[in-house]
Formats: sequence, structure tokens, C-alpha cells
Amino acid sequence: MNRRHCATAAITLVCALALLTSTGQASAAPVPEPSPSSSSAAPADPSQRYSNADLEKVREQIETLYRKAGAATDAYNLAEEQTKKQSGEIVKLAKAIVDGQARIAALKDRAGAQAREQYRNGGLPPGAQLALSNDPKLFLDGINKVRQSQQASKSLLTELNQTQQDLETYTQDASANWEKLEANRVKQAKAKKKINAQIKAAEKLESRLEKKERDRLRQLEQDAANRAQTAWLSSGAIKDVSGEASEAGAAAVAFATAQIGKPYVWGAEGPGSYDCSGLTSRAWLAAKRPIPRTSQEQWRLLPRIDIQDMRPGDLIIYHADASHVGMYVGDGAIVHSPRPGRNVTLAGAGSMKILGVVRPDK
Repeated sequence: MNRRHCATAAITLVCALALLTSTGQASAAPVPEPSPSSSSAAPADPSQRYSNADLEKVREQIETLYRKAGAATDAYNLAEEQTKKQSGEIVKLAKAIVDGQARIAALKDRAGAQAREQYRNGGLPPGAQLALSNDPKLFLDGINKVRQSQQASKSLLTELNQTQQDLETYTQDASANWEKLEANRVKQAKAKKKINAQIKAAEKLESRLEKKERDRLRQLEQDAANRAQTAWLSSGAIKDVSGEASEAGAAAVAFATAQIGKPYVWGAEGPGSYDCSGLTSRAWLAAKRPIPRTSQEQWRLLPRIDIQDMRPGDLIIYHADASHVGMYVGDGAIVHSPRPGRNVTLAGAGSMKILGVVRPDK
């Protein structure tokens, strides 16, 4: 392999890592104006611009937008994890390429030393020199030296060829990893654009409301969550749930509940803010049980259990696309990081549509 080409490839691979952090901002997609109150749904207080029915529609729109942002956040987080992995692989391969080049240079120096030694002996190969010897003792001693020399030359050539093959493999692997890295970077950029668009659209809807209307909107959110929780509890879903937390589960719950009050920030995994899966993954990392970073990967890869077997520390996955996750803390409650504009909090485990339950330490 051309030594200068390999060196250039290695330097390029290392330097290119500095380009990975560039991502673009996105503008929000246009959102239709909330419909004004009709005469049949006019609020009791004439000073209010929207009736509860209007605000309920706004609430549903905002919830949908944030759910879509949550799904896009999972895609972003997964691409980010894959990008980190590929970056690490490229760094290792670049180092292997540099080390391989140094190894080849050393082997070539050894080969050169052997050639120079042969030149000093008159340019004759060791076998010819041995045949010309008149001293029987020197002849016998020389046989072993010839064999050793031949073996050393053969080993040197074998090692040189193997090192060159390894260098070729390292370069090909680095190229493949670079292509994956670029693909993940594109995924991140697309996901980030979608996240920003959904969040800005939701914020735009809410910004049109006056303070009293925003307060009523928050109350409607709470009322909807309470209705869902009541219906879930009334169904008997957890009437037989009585499992106690494992040691690791208790540690994860302790970490998660200690984050209550910290804001939701998409893509965040502490210590000052969290998204939903950033909270659960960090909590279990604090319990010395690393788990996948995203709610979708947590649902896909962690052992699933029946709700009736649920215990504190287990993770409840929500929505059909597994775009949200909370940690069960007992008594029908979860701790979770809800969405932008909200903080880590306790909530009813049945306040959202449950997809299933997974156990990180099963």
C-alpha cells in the first residue's frame, strides 16, 4: 500500500470528525388559527375569547404536535447514539492505520538491514558463502545460521504482508464507517428540523392564548389526565400489582424522583434537564444498569412484562409508536418528563395510552 496515501487517509479521517456538529435550524410549519367561539358554545364569561370546547380542540392540537415532536426526538436521539458509536470506531481505525504505517516502516527497516548485511558479505547469499567455506566447524555452525536467517526472512515477509493487508482492511472499514456516520448525521438534521417545526407550531398555538386561557388550558390537560387515570384504575388493571422494587429498581426510582421540577428539553439527559427517555436511561445508569437511550429502543430491546407483574423501577412505554416513557414508582403513579414547557413530575401511570411495560433488570 502506498505509504503517503495511507497517511493522508488517516489524517483526513481524524480531521473530518470536527465537521460532525453542524446541524441546521428549522422554522415551524404554519398552523391554522383556532376557530372562534360560536354563539352556541360561547363562554359564560364574555371576556373570554375561547370556550372550553375551543380550548379542548387547542389542547388536542398541541398534544398531537408534541407527540410528533416526541417521536422525532426519539429518532434524533437514536441517530445521535449511532453517530457517537461510528465516530468512536473511526477514531480507533484511524489510530490503527497510523500504527500500521509505523509497523510497516519498521519492518521495511529490518528488511533493509538484512540487505545491507548481505552486501557487506560480498553480495553472496548465505548458502553460497557456506559452500565456499573450508572450515568443517564453520560449515556446521553456518548451517544453523542459514536456517535461522531463512526463517527470519520468511517471518519478516509474512509479517509485512499481513500488516499491509490489515492496513487495507482498516482503510476499507474506516470508509464504511464514515458513510454510516454521514447517513446518521443526515438523519439527525432531518429529525431536528421536524422537532423544531412541531414544537414551534405548538408554542405558536399556545402563545395566542391569554394568561387566563393558558391557565384553563393547563386545567383541561389535568382534567383529561385525571379522567384517563380514573378509567384505568377502575378497570382493575393494577388491582393485583404489589411487587416490590429490586435494589437496582429502588436506586433508579430514587434518582428519577430526585429530578422532579427540572425542565423538559428535547435531547437532554441531565443533569439540569431531561427528555422522557433521557430521564429513564440516566436513572438506570445511576443504578449501574445501562439501558438503551430512546423509548423506542427501550421498548424494542428490554424484557417485557405483564402489567400485573409491575414493580417500582419498571418502565411504562406509551402510545402506539413507543414515543414516550415513564418510570413506575408504585401506587399507580409514574415519574416522567412530559413535554416542552413542562417539568419532570409525578403523574398517573394510566393518564396516557399504555403500550406496555419493560423491566431493565430482569
